[in-house]
Amino acid sequence: MKRKKKRVPLLSTHKLLKFFADHPSKAYGLSALKRKMNLEKLANLEDCLEQLERKKLIEKASPGKWVYKGLVAKGPGGSETLLEGTVDMARAGFAYILVKGMERDIFVSAKNLNGAMDGDYVQVRPTRVYLNKPEGTVVRVLNRSTSQFVGIFRAYKNHNLVIVDQFPHVLEIQVRTTPDIAVQDFDRVVVEITKWKERPGDRLFGKITSNLGREKTIEIEMQSIIAESGFPLQFPKEVLREAAEISDEVTDMNHRLDYRKVTTFTIDPVDAKDFDDALSVQFTKDGLLEVGVHIADVSYYVAPDSGLDKEALRRGNSVYLVDRVIPMLPERLSNELCSLRPDEDKCCFAVIFTFDEEMQVRKHWIGRTLIHSCKRFTYEEVQTILDGKKHKLRKELELLNNLAKKIRTDRLKNGAIDFETDEVRFKLDEQGQPLELYVKERFDAHKLIEEFMLLANKTVAKFMAFKNKGIPVPFVYRVHDEPDPDKLEDFMFFAREMGVKLDLSTPKKTARSLNQLASMARENADLHFLQPLAIRTMAKATYTTDNIGHYGLAFEYYTHFTSPIRRYSDLIVHRILADNLKGEKRYRLDALEAQCRHISTQEKKAMEAERASTRYFQVLYMSRFTGQSFDGRITGMNDQNFYVELIDTRCEGFLPIADLQEDIEIHRNRLSAQSGIRDFQWKIGDKVRVKVVAADLDERELVFALDEVQS
Repeated sequence: MKRKKKRVPLLSTHKLLKFFADHPSKAYGLSALKRKMNLEKLANLEDCLEQLERKKLIEKASPGKWVYKGLVAKGPGGSETLLEGTVDMARAGFAYILVKGMERDIFVSAKNLNGAMDGDYVQVRPTRVYLNKPEGTVVRVLNRSTSQFVGIFRAYKNHNLVIVDQFPHVLEIQVRTTPDIAVQDFDRVVVEITKWKERPGDRLFGKITSNLGREKTIEIEMQSIIAESGFPLQFPKEVLREAAEISDEVTDMNHRLDYRKVTTFTIDPVDAKDFDDALSVQFTKDGLLEVGVHIADVSYYVAPDSGLDKEALRRGNSVYLVDRVIPMLPERLSNELCSLRPDEDKCCFAVIFTFDEEMQVRKHWIGRTLIHSCKRFTYEEVQTILDGKKHKLRKELELLNNLAKKIRTDRLKNGAIDFETDEVRFKLDEQGQPLELYVKERFDAHKLIEEFMLLANKTVAKFMAFKNKGIPVPFVYRVHDEPDPDKLEDFMFFAREMGVKLDLSTPKKTARSLNQLASMARENADLHFLQPLAIRTMAKATYTTDNIGHYGLAFEYYTHFTSPIRRYSDLIVHRILADNLKGEKRYRLDALEAQCRHISTQEKKAMEAERASTRYFQVLYMSRFTGQSFDGRITGMNDQNFYVELIDTRCEGFLPIADLQEDIEIHRNRLSAQSGIRDFQWKIGDKVRVKVVAADLDERELVFALDEVQS
């Protein structure tokens, strides 16, 4: 009888990577790895080494020897140093630490966060690699994302507390009452931390800065959202005083191009009050088309390190809630001095483009201008003109629209991704109650403005990148990294199940495939849900001095220059640009990077506040429909819930899995789930009929149940 050969178990890349991670400072060759890891034969060892080297998790220290490259940074003498990054908290309580320069975020369990909260900048110690993913422990918090919270005041015999439900933590903050802010037991208050914990057993101390009362009105809820996100409820008196004292006289006309006699106009939302940008149109003596992108010159009015400047940096950006705007700058600036209102002379920073007959940029000029807008258009007005309505500026608008379409086509051919996500808007009555929900229409007029703003941003970034003969001047870039390969792979397999084949082999082919998906989704509503899933695979755009390009726009150089009234990043860019147009001025790289990190955090917090505001109004609107059934679509899932978006209103709520009375297993990629008691599967994108069983305004959540007919 022929003896069977003994099967040699294959080595996994996970096991090999863990070995290197456990011995981060030593280099190993094939023989040493076989001996140290007790491998019977070399088996597929060389293949595993090649895979890890290709993923840049190990590198060759010398011919035939490899060393770990995944996590641990080395200090002098090869000593281990800690990494620094930003906390990105998940709903389940764990977090990822986003470390600049690392391909993979570091997973930190809830118990290893050591008091760190969402958005905090922390030191993290890498501990291991599990399933090809790095894990670590937070050592200490270097910078708090926020020191302001909203909680319930409780008066006890010997002390007073503010109880803050800050998911996944419940904070108890000891406070003293003061005569200037009267509070009673169970009042909702805004509290600012004055002393953080130094050891696990220490107390938090704080001071009450505002009493929101006990009423549950829309006004109080919006104030709570603003305060919870860490934004101040009002401007300091000294900042308002400083804004009021600013003169509207233009004293630097010798340094500005006078464009007051050139046809210039703004195009903005119907309810806008702060007009950041205007377009000018004229023909040169050579008969070429000249288009000017004129941006509010906020840096002319706001001096560096002034009270206004420090408050603007503190806020980082304006916050747009459903029924209000929390501006970055006081109204004296945002709505008056800086806003490019019609029939007024206004100071601008501009990029002037000259286009040839083939609609290509022949040349550009960057500098300060003075304009006089002749018209304040809304997007809707411009669209009616583009659709054929007569207007004295119709020719100019049609020229700009045709040019924008050409720029957009070229951008998409170059690999830009064309995702258009739905934006839900509300129609409110005089009391601020939601009357209806609707999806904001996206017109050619929107795309017209978008393309010229993108072009100006790209041009400014490229100018600064090449200004000093190849030696980069410290600058603020808006960057967007390539998608996570693991998430992309999961998405590709899921899309294939839906009959959509994607080629994700290279970044350009990925962009092309995602654009094809967007086109298919516009024609087939059943594929619309795939776009948000694709967006989840993407990295988050952020601000940094380290330019890695903008993947989503397919730009090698990109910045934010066009909205300084509402974004501090743009104000920094204007200042650096102005100084370097006169001659080279190098800003401190570390200080600039710290500002980038802060405004990136503030941007994230503003987006969360905007989403919280939208959720509140959605729940408020749907509360009148409790007990009624609607068609929905599964948009997400975790171990506790299916998340369902109602098709007509786009309101999202959750369907508790426990209520389904089935043993349901969520697949690892969280794109599908399997029943354990019957041959049935749920997938993201599946249509379901659900009933609204609760509209919880306190938690801003809708709770659904499967409709009895369907279940």
